[in-house]
Amino acid sequence: MSEQSMFQLGLNTFGDVTRGSDGQFEEHHAVLRNVVEEAVLADKLGLDFFGVGEHHRDDFAITAPEVVLGAIASRTERIRLGTAVTVLNSDDPIRVYERFATLDALSNGRAEVILGRGSFTESFPLFGFRMEDYERLFEEKLEIFSLLRNEDEFDWEGTIRTPLLKQRVYPT
Repeated sequence: MSEQSMFQLGLNTFGDVTRGSDGQFEEHHAVLRNVVEEAVLADKLGLDFFGVGEHHRDDFAITAPEVVLGAIASRTERIRLGTAVTVLNSDDPIRVYERFATLDALSNGRAEVILGRGSFTESFPLFGFRMEDYERLFEEKLEIFSLLRNEDEFDWEGTIRTPLLKQRVYPT
C-alpha cells in the first residue's frame, strides 16, 4: 500500500452567522476573521482543502470568497483553497476567471474554483438578473469560462452579452 492516502480531506464553510455565548448574533467581521483562523488551523493539521461558499444575505458572512481566500492564502502554506461554490450565473465569468487566476498566482498554485448555479437565488435580484434567465445565464457563462480556461485567445457569441472577439484574459 502506498504511503499517500487514497482520499483527500477538506472543510468548507459559508461563514454562518450564529449566536455567541451571550445569545447575540456574531458580527460579520468576527465571523470572517474566524473563518481565516479555521483555515490556518486546517493547514496546520494537514487537511488538503478549505472551501468557502458565497451568499448575499445576513445569515452568512462570506459575500466575496476570493477576498477571504486571499487572506487565507497569505497565512497558509500548503492547503488548497477554493469555493464551494462560486455562483456563476450571477457573476461575470471573465472576472471570476481573472480573480481565481490572480489567487492561484498569489497562492503558488493552490486555488480551485468550483462553479455552480447556487441553491439560493438572493444574488439574482441583487445583481440585476431575472430568474427566468437562470438556465441560460449558467449555460452561456459556463461556456465562456470553459473557453477562458482552454484557449489563449477566443471568440464567443451568445444572448447574454455583446460578442467577444479575439479576447485574451490575464493573468495567464
